[in-house]
Amino acid sequence: MESAYLQKHLGACLTQGLAEVARIRPVDPIEYLALWLYKYKENVTMEKLREKEMADLEREREFALMEQDMMERLKAEELLFQQQQLELEMQEKERQRLEELQRAQELLEKMRMDMENTAMSEDTSYLDDTAANSGKTLAEISD
Repeated sequence: MESAYLQKHLGACLTQGLAEVARIRPVDPIEYLALWLYKYKENVTMEKLREKEMADLEREREFALMEQDMMERLKAEELLFQQQQLELEMQEKERQRLEELQRAQELLEKMRMDMENTAMSEDTSYLDDTAANSGKTLAEISD
């Protein structure tokens, strides 16, 4: 039972430490093994901390990529919105231009009709004057 516990919790660590003691053959093997075990524990703790930091960095990198993707989509959406706004502005300007053109045409048509009416009035008054003066002599007309 005790060997199962030692094997489970200290198996790899103790095996490596004893192999190191056998390879180095220090003057005080117990102190060497104790220091080696402390260093081993420190190394394992540092490795776990490094793995945790790497996992945190990976999560941060994924978050940054998602954020960058979201920013790109927002920029594309903003660009699309600006294009739509520009199209609406251009349509509004075109509509205003067409309205101004239509008003100018209506004004031109009105002026043309006024001129025709004026010309017809002048023609009628000329014809009236001519008809009235047609029975008169040149001396009578010039007076």
